[in-house]
Amino acid sequence: MSKSDDKKMNTRRTLIRSILIAVGMFGFGFAMVPLYDVFCQVTGLNGKTSDTPYENKRAEIDVTRTVKVQFISTKNGDIKWDFFPSISEIDLHPGEVGELSFIIKNPTDKKVVTQSIPSVSPFQATNYLHKVECFCFTTQTLKAREERVMPLRVIVDQDLPKHIKKLTLSYTLFDVTHLNEKVEGET
Repeated sequence: MSKSDDKKMNTRRTLIRSILIAVGMFGFGFAMVPLYDVFCQVTGLNGKTSDTPYENKRAEIDVTRTVKVQFISTKNGDIKWDFFPSISEIDLHPGEVGELSFIIKNPTDKKVVTQSIPSVSPFQATNYLHKVECFCFTTQTLKAREERVMPLRVIVDQDLPKHIKKLTLSYTLFDVTHLNEKVEGET
């Protein structure tokens, strides 16, 4: 083999390795989101909650304990909509159903599609605050200038560690209109 053939072979190997590394990095990037979701669900870190409705295990309400649950709303990006809880906090006994609403207003002249992502803190309480009814289970489509009251029903689990006396349920509102348009356009 000549030096130029050897050089071409090395260049080719380097190119193939670089392409394989780039493809591997790209694939790993896509795998990170589901892996992160699984990690958060297993550990409860980042306060990420389950998006499936809670089924009550026991009917008892623990009247010997009271837990304060705070509600916070934030908007991702430059969203112009109003989004807020009807009440900022509620005192609940573990096992008791708490009912409130979140209000959303679309002041724009366009139809919008939103998605709310919940988070619980402290993260150790993530698996103990259950949403029985939640607007976060599905996207919400609002017409131009529409206002909507979205019900929320939560239960603090009776198995919540006794040292936790205060929880915060936070919702971040995202504009997913562009995602919804892509899905509608594909069907």
